[in-house]
Amino acid sequence: MKINPNGFREYDARWIFEKDIDIEGITNLGRGLGTQIINHTKINSPRVIVGHDYRSYSEKIKKALTEGLMSTGCKVEDVGLSLSPMVYFAQFNLNSDAIAMVTASHNENGWTGVKMGITKGLTHAPEEMSELKDITLNNKFKIGKGDVKKINNFKDIYIQDLIKKNRINKKIKAIVACGNGTAGVFAPQILRGIGCEVIELDCKLDWTFPKYNPNPEDLEMLHAISKSVIEHKADIGFGFDGDGDRCGVIDEKGNEIFSDKIGLLIARNLAPKHMNSKFIVDVKSTGLYSNDKVLKDNKCKTIYWKTGHSHIKRKVNLEKALAGFEKSGHFFFNQPLGYGYDDGINSSIQICHLLSDQNKKMSELMKDLPITFQTPTMAPFCRDEEKYKVVDDMVKEVQKHKKENIKIDGQIITEVLTVNGVRFSLEDGSWGLIRASSNKPSLVVVTESPSSDQRKKKIFEFIDKLLQKTGRIGEYDQKI
Repeated sequence: MKINPNGFREYDARWIFEKDIDIEGITNLGRGLGTQIINHTKINSPRVIVGHDYRSYSEKIKKALTEGLMSTGCKVEDVGLSLSPMVYFAQFNLNSDAIAMVTASHNENGWTGVKMGITKGLTHAPEEMSELKDITLNNKFKIGKGDVKKINNFKDIYIQDLIKKNRINKKIKAIVACGNGTAGVFAPQILRGIGCEVIELDCKLDWTFPKYNPNPEDLEMLHAISKSVIEHKADIGFGFDGDGDRCGVIDEKGNEIFSDKIGLLIARNLAPKHMNSKFIVDVKSTGLYSNDKVLKDNKCKTIYWKTGHSHIKRKVNLEKALAGFEKSGHFFFNQPLGYGYDDGINSSIQICHLLSDQNKKMSELMKDLPITFQTPTMAPFCRDEEKYKVVDDMVKEVQKHKKENIKIDGQIITEVLTVNGVRFSLEDGSWGLIRASSNKPSLVVVTESPSSDQRKKKIFEFIDKLLQKTGRIGEYDQKI
């Protein structure tokens, strides 16, 4: 039995299948999760929804996970090939006690994993993950006799739920790109259903991902969407990740728009209809939310919070926020717009509402925002065992720079936020971020400046110099 302890990450579990975890390890994970669900719900035979993404080995993994769940007494309800948000929705629709979705999201082929949750609309956070790790690795399993049943055609219930609430009046021509991932069997149908003219790009399921990983932060995927938008004279391009909980956006001119800016445009569109609302954004997001005039005029408040879908989901839930936005493309819409969890297709629907309500092109809406110069999310390699220590050292370094008024590109540090890694702001509103990745052996680096592209680069150079000095940093996945 093989199960690498590092696979238990901050808010989901991910391993390279057979190298880091074998089939017996997956069954033990199911035993651990089943035990944890019983402990939390105080129900001897809780009902657990399971689903899987379209990787060649996902169904086999789901079967092993299910065996583990059943051995503790869980009653498993299998909704089949799914998106993560479809499984989250199933917990509300079927009123189950917990969920487990077999997916490695946008990670490369070879990876597998599980997104899980007990409270409706929430997924495991660090505390639950650490508890699950302890139960699983120390074999603290309950013994019971569960069963499994297939829930047929649940996909149609999920699809219709999104369509019936969201029909739009304006005809929007959309490129829908799925990178041959699971969203291909959902997104085109739903967006056609609400009234869009859809042009499909790589929507045929192919678990080898022949062109690129289905990841809306991947430049290769974004370039393919951009080309298609221009070629078809489309109004918008949408790119969905492997398990459908994230969405990337390309405007009608073929320009990529970072998700945090899209979030701000959506928040601006929602604010007049939902005054006094709260919005949650992650620490990788643009600084523009803080002083946005439309949000201020409508008495809306923005809270910067920890990066990660589980963290933002919980904060949205806790603060009863209307919505939450993550730079990585996870968007969370609470009632009346959604159930609080991240759903990439619902995100694309809200963008269609934005275009319809404002009756402007996406590039025109972007012009209404102040210009900022922003890097993509950059991830230098850093071992799982070392990354949190490196970040702690960076926090100290940045705090020291602030205390001693050491300038970066002629600017002093005015604020240091340490809710998740370290985000420091300069006098002109420029900022830089260093944090540990929650699901890979790497750090995360982002910088932004409202003043100049040059300043954005200078902040990155400052961060990179600090990191290189540690001697614990490898290659970046992409660099400016």
